[in-house]
Amino acid sequence: MAVSISATGFKSGLGTSFYGSWGSSSSDSDSLVNSIPSQVRVGKPVRSKPMMKNVNEGKGLFAPLVVLTRQIIGKKRFNQLRGKAIALHSQVITEFCKSIGADAKQRQGLIRLAKKNGERLGFLA
Repeated sequence: MAVSISATGFKSGLGTSFYGSWGSSSSDSDSLVNSIPSQVRVGKPVRSKPMMKNVNEGKGLFAPLVVLTRQIIGKKRFNQLRGKAIALHSQVITEFCKSIGADAKQRQGLIRLAKKNGERLGFLA
């Protein structure tokens, strides 16, 4: 025989009634414990490696030639050659500024302009 006891503790049923016992059987708790995994495996998030890519690649009139040259001679040698060309061009600009009497600020402005033009034409691809 089941006894009805409400949440307030009275037999009159002043609320929802609970039927059964407060204790739990060992088989219920064992099955609950066994259903929970003891270890949870979490994989590392997949993160792509950042690629250092030239934003000017493929832009400009000379970009295809520059990209082809880099592929033929290799990145290291290409960057050495590019560095020498940029240094030589900067020397030419400096000598030009000396010959016309331009100050250092004007010379720096011409070097920046040369870099912008090189980007537009695709030399820095």
